[in-house]
Amino acid sequence: MSKESLHGDVLDQLGLLVTGGGLEPGHTVLTEELVARFGVSRTVVREAVRVLESMGLVTSRRRVGVTVAPREHWQVHDPRVIRWRLDGPDREEQLRTLTELRGGVEPVAARLAATHATPQQCGELARAVMDMAVHGRSGELGPYLEADVRFHSTLLAASGNEMLAAFSGMVAEVLAGRTRHDLMPSRPKPAAIRLHADVAEAVQAGDQAAAEAAMRGILAEVDEAMQHAAD
Repeated sequence: MSKESLHGDVLDQLGLLVTGGGLEPGHTVLTEELVARFGVSRTVVREAVRVLESMGLVTSRRRVGVTVAPREHWQVHDPRVIRWRLDGPDREEQLRTLTELRGGVEPVAARLAATHATPQQCGELARAVMDMAVHGRSGELGPYLEADVRFHSTLLAASGNEMLAAFSGMVAEVLAGRTRHDLMPSRPKPAAIRLHADVAEAVQAGDQAAAEAAMRGILAEVDEAMQHAAD
């Protein structure tokens, strides 16, 4: 295994431990313990800890060790933190809070995109919908996910607001998490794809109200699907 792969593997394992409650906030562990636990060098552990520190997940002090930080210090919008939490025991709660956040972000982005989207972005939205339709019909969830992520990332960028565009990584992780954990139907609903097409058409037409309404429809469908998956 390459050094980069080893570092990524330890980072993922340690990130999952922290975000999943295997190491509770306030708990301190020595670097030597982590070296023994993962069977890697001190350098690899230090590199992983440094990344977790940048996310606010842990603090590290010489002669003290690595201490798990309180949750209010976590960079909860970081896509890697989101991925780890979706892979952990509080998946349903994480999906709920992220869907609520999307409800406050993406309809606004859709409304703004109807004013600010470039012709190239309008074309990319339309192509993404076409790809979703093709792969959704054949049940190819991997390529469908790629098209879905491309659609939402393009829409956020088309808002013309860099703050909204910065949510693209978060939305991509939510979509990937739903697919990874079998929270998507084996064949995406045509109605859901139609709503994406409605957004794209409204953005192309410059219809702010229609773009926002169609995006709210997408998120309502997501919320309904999540409730069914939890039953």
